[in-house]
Amino acid sequence: MRMRRKKHGQERLSACGELILPESITPSDEIFGNTAPVHLEIGCGKGDFVCGMAEKHPDINFIAIERISDVLMLAAEKVKAKGLKNVRLAVMNAANLAERITPHSIERIYLNFSDPWPKKGYAKRRLTYKAFLDIYKTLLEENGSIFVKTDDIGLYEFSLTELSENGFTITDKTTDLHASEYANDNVMTEYERIFTSSGKKINMLRAYLKGDSGNE
Repeated sequence: MRMRRKKHGQERLSACGELILPESITPSDEIFGNTAPVHLEIGCGKGDFVCGMAEKHPDINFIAIERISDVLMLAAEKVKAKGLKNVRLAVMNAANLAERITPHSIERIYLNFSDPWPKKGYAKRRLTYKAFLDIYKTLLEENGSIFVKTDDIGLYEFSLTELSENGFTITDKTTDLHASEYANDNVMTEYERIFTSSGKKINMLRAYLKGDSGNE
């Protein structure tokens, strides 16, 4: 369902201007004023996840992107209201990441409840398709990782295969996140709250560039 355009959306986004990244994203020390690790959320929605992670991990910097400006505006307002200094945001399509982000500057990428594109022939649009993974590999540090959460079992199984066949090692996975050993450290998204309240199980996987143990 398409979101209805927000009144004064551009003005509201401009009011959060200090949180919005420029066209060319520079290294972390210039964006955040420090050299802490940088994590990237692709498709941040209304910002629940990135805000929760930033509060929980003040020693990590977070970049959150969203292709719909009115949605990003809501996330930016949430970040501003919480006074979070370790979050920056950008209106951006995942396909353009390599043009905007410094190569090998990201420690971790989060893909939370991405569009599963379930119809036959739409696989190339999925954010864990090989072409997107190739983009992510240009962004990730040598020991970088991708964390995926989805309610869609088809996208989960597709992601396991694509990641394993394209330079990543799956280190953790579950088809019932909230009943697993990973539940205690989980930060929920707004969609995740809706899904879990209706009894849906959440699939999760963690994949590291081959050569890294992935242990924390």
